[in-house]
Amino acid sequence: MKSLFQKKAKTIIGLDIGTKFVKAISLDMSGKQCKVVGFACEPITGMAFSERDIKDFDAISKALKKVQMGIKSKSKECAIAVAGPSVISKLVFMEPDQTDFELETQIELEADSLIPYPLDEVYLDFQEIAPSKTHIGKVEVLLSAAHRDMIDSRITLVREAPFDPVIVDIESNVLADSFVQFGAGKENETKVCINLGASLMQICVVEAGKVIYHKEHTFGVNSFVQDIAVLNNLDAQEVEQQIASFTAPESWYSDTLPTFVSSVQQHIQRALQMYVATTHKQMPVGFSLCGGGANLPNICEDLSKDMAMDVSLFNPFEQMDVDSKVNHEKLLSVAPQLSIAAGLATRRLSAWQK
Repeated sequence: MKSLFQKKAKTIIGLDIGTKFVKAISLDMSGKQCKVVGFACEPITGMAFSERDIKDFDAISKALKKVQMGIKSKSKECAIAVAGPSVISKLVFMEPDQTDFELETQIELEADSLIPYPLDEVYLDFQEIAPSKTHIGKVEVLLSAAHRDMIDSRITLVREAPFDPVIVDIESNVLADSFVQFGAGKENETKVCINLGASLMQICVVEAGKVIYHKEHTFGVNSFVQDIAVLNNLDAQEVEQQIASFTAPESWYSDTLPTFVSSVQQHIQRALQMYVATTHKQMPVGFSLCGGGANLPNICEDLSKDMAMDVSLFNPFEQMDVDSKVNHEKLLSVAPQLSIAAGLATRRLSAWQK
């Protein structure tokens, strides 16, 4: 993975390869105000993934090529992210003032006990965060690892599009950073963002502009799609297409959506309870929702009512300028799905490790 971390580019495309859509965003951050200069959101046909492992390379390749044409960017450099059970992100505590070589040696020793795979089967990376407040005399270091097959397969597909992947990150980290930059601001109150995707629900918690918790849960909109397909004797792909194109019958939402929203509520409550138990913090009074699930009709309003919480839609572009060539209405319609892509598009601002 380390060979992918190159010097930051002037313009980099945030490329989010989900299990149902490929999303891309290009941002101009040269001035004081961030501007959206291009975006694309293309569905992946069929069942291209099993969990987060790629099974249909052709379907993803076609979606990537459509995204490459749709985003209309001269730059080919992009940042991608991975997620799932074979992706690990842990905070470890190390001795301060070590050289990069010394820190890398210690990290590999730590990784051998923390990662349930042989080290030659994973890519490792790490970043020193800050002096630890809980472990006196130590520094916090974020250790990240991902299975080589997951990384290599995505890099191969992305390069064929053609894009040039220069950064590989972890989705939960990117979502958290996107929320800090474009949603949570610098207020002292604790804020929560929940990304409801097709197969994963990711939660991140921000306090005073700093991420204090993030976790993935295996649950998503696929459950809603499968219920509709079974009840109406339809193919799941046909259901997905109608939902994505906003042409689904109203009966699908009136008959099936309330059950799904109830399930979403239960999963979110369990996720928040896990956060409280892990951090010993108070239960949040509300959260922001993004991802494909945030586009379901009235889901924020229904969750807010059922959970007695303030539930809002996270639109990462709310405070951004939009280039006149960009379809503003279409951008707004898919904005919650582009939260991770938006976070990836800012990665040129960071000093990445070599």
